[in-house]
Amino acid sequence: MQFKEIIGQKETIGHLVRGVDGGRIGHAQLFTGDEGFGALPLAVAYVQYINCTNRHDGDSCGVCPSCRQIAQLAHPDVHFVFPVNTPKGRSSSEKPLSDRFLPEWRKIFAETGGYFNEPMWYSAIDIDNKQGNISTFEADEIIRKLSFKSFESEYKAVVVWLPERMNVQAANKLLKILEEPWSKTLFLLVSASPDRLLATILSRTQSVAVPGIEAGALTAHLASSRGLSDADARQVARLSRGSVLEAGRILSHGSGDDAHFDLFVRLMRLSYEDRHMELLEWAETVASMGREEQKRLMENSIRLIRDSYMLTAGVEQVAFLFGREYDFCRKFAPYVHNGNVERIVSEMELVIRQIAQNGNPRIVFPHFALSVSKLINRL
Repeated sequence: MQFKEIIGQKETIGHLVRGVDGGRIGHAQLFTGDEGFGALPLAVAYVQYINCTNRHDGDSCGVCPSCRQIAQLAHPDVHFVFPVNTPKGRSSSEKPLSDRFLPEWRKIFAETGGYFNEPMWYSAIDIDNKQGNISTFEADEIIRKLSFKSFESEYKAVVVWLPERMNVQAANKLLKILEEPWSKTLFLLVSASPDRLLATILSRTQSVAVPGIEAGALTAHLASSRGLSDADARQVARLSRGSVLEAGRILSHGSGDDAHFDLFVRLMRLSYEDRHMELLEWAETVASMGREEQKRLMENSIRLIRDSYMLTAGVEQVAFLFGREYDFCRKFAPYVHNGNVERIVSEMELVIRQIAQNGNPRIVFPHFALSVSKLINRL
């Protein structure tokens, strides 16, 4: 991946290029930013620039053997580590290591350009109902790989996506390498939640903060890749808060292709109409979903409740709604007010905690649906 393929981020790219050209390459760097901002593709483009044999004009050449191999995520001196777990149909005794999921990793990276999030990755490797992690076995594998001499390039590099998914034992093992790295070894950690990393790891890495994508760059990308009018592209870029993934979500919801939004609308309508038996049917439908998807439904519902309240409060400019979402929430907004908004959100946050703690969804969701029904103010 070349820097020119990154959406926006010109200032961050310039900072990285100047560091490499000036011979200032930190052995351990922490790229932080929302997964929709492009921290992962930026880290891959950075590795490609470092190892390119013919870089020029602030970018890798894209055609030398090193560039072609890294573009395919198949360079022998560039290793990738990411959270995994045992997928359906595989033995639970099999150690889930990143290398066993490289075909899926390359596929999702090629399809998205590196702009994907944790739920999308879990869906790609068929562990949507499990939590991925980076284990001590993975840490041992990293140490083993880095103990070898480089095959082709000056630097050996490890790109660790979502290092916050490391367990404490794995983090402590990697900490030793970060403290005393081998020569010409590069660690790039790409984190969406750096606050969850060990303080000792944070203190030993050089921070590269990846901000939201500039509105102009995101507008141009949406207009060219999605065929939007300039006005719609600007509107979606504003609502997406600098995230390609958020922009995709907004367009998906606005077009009508979103099951989570449909479930939210049905819950609110059934609650307003006090149709308890159908609310229990709704609860049964949601209970049959995977746990990660259930949590995403609740997270999205919290956002819609919040934005509906913004409309009620008369501050539409800070409500991030588009298309169908805006049309529904504009009519629904009067039913979300000072008297119930906090309690509704609390019920949704409680469900997220209960599901995360392996609560029985066939008990959790009926209680939740009936509780929400009592809180929706019927005018």
